[in-house]
Amino acid sequence: MAARHRLNTGVKAIGRLLLAWYARGHRELPWRDTRDPYRIWVSEIMLQQTRARTVIPYYGRFLERFPTVAALAAASEDDVLALWSGLGYYSRARNLRLAAQQISAAGGFPPDYDAIRALPGIGDYTAAAVGSIAFDLPFAVLDGNVLRVVARVENDASDISAGRTRERFREIAQRWLDPRQPGHFNQALMELGATVCLPRHPLCLVCPLAAGCQARQEGTTAQLPVKLRKTTPVRLTGVLLVVRNRGRILLHQRAAATRRMAGFWDLPAPEDLPAAKIGARIGEIRHTITHHHYRLEVRSATAGLPGRDGFRWFSIAQLAEIPFSTTARKALHLAGFVQKV
Repeated sequence: MAARHRLNTGVKAIGRLLLAWYARGHRELPWRDTRDPYRIWVSEIMLQQTRARTVIPYYGRFLERFPTVAALAAASEDDVLALWSGLGYYSRARNLRLAAQQISAAGGFPPDYDAIRALPGIGDYTAAAVGSIAFDLPFAVLDGNVLRVVARVENDASDISAGRTRERFREIAQRWLDPRQPGHFNQALMELGATVCLPRHPLCLVCPLAAGCQARQEGTTAQLPVKLRKTTPVRLTGVLLVVRNRGRILLHQRAAATRRMAGFWDLPAPEDLPAAKIGARIGEIRHTITHHHYRLEVRSATAGLPGRDGFRWFSIAQLAEIPFSTTARKALHLAGFVQKV
């Protein structure tokens, strides 16, 4: 019984230490000054696989255009994708709009975990984050940052890509959670992983959990967490053409049947314009999508409007109104036509 009492005391101490540390100071992020579930939800969807500093300008523009669930529900898919252009993982935007339509039809944002979890595009992590921050629901979050913190505090070398490990780590985080302040606890735990318990160079000297971190005591911090299933990188090369005419840019639209980014507008490749006259090299861009690494040469070219569907001339101002690929945005920024987000 004595050993179990010590364990419970330690578990409770983790919550207290995290909350006290978070209260002393943390990053000021625009989604942290609200309890509006809509705004919290938008931020959490945008933050999936994307860094906070990248999300901030998108978040502001998106909420300015769609300030409420009803506004998002009433928007066209193209309008939503245009605001999302450059942020990547576009299924997130499509699911966000579909979920907004369901929420609007139901008369408001659902205040319980299971109903939030049932919305399109929402998994366990997002449901826990939105539910805890907006509604004080006592569910711990589990993302990459939290997995790293748990692995190190527990000195657990289990494979975090395994479902069994993730479920066990979720249970550990749930035991740590302070049910009186679940939203602040979850934000504190995520903040610790994002700013202190870093993947390569953790700042252990300023960590509020350092005294009880078993990995630090055993000298295994650098080896944790363990992720055994690694996807082999795929490296791809190609060419994008910047075709100009009277201040306009020629783009082509990805076919609706295309598996990735259907309906988005992009710069043509030489195979799309076999009659084009390819000119000077403008430069090179790099782009990564999951484990696919693209290296794309950007060249100027001249061509008339192809005699088939899917091509159109756009002014630079019109690019803000259409779903516009990240690679095209990077290429046109390189060519000096658009600003980099």
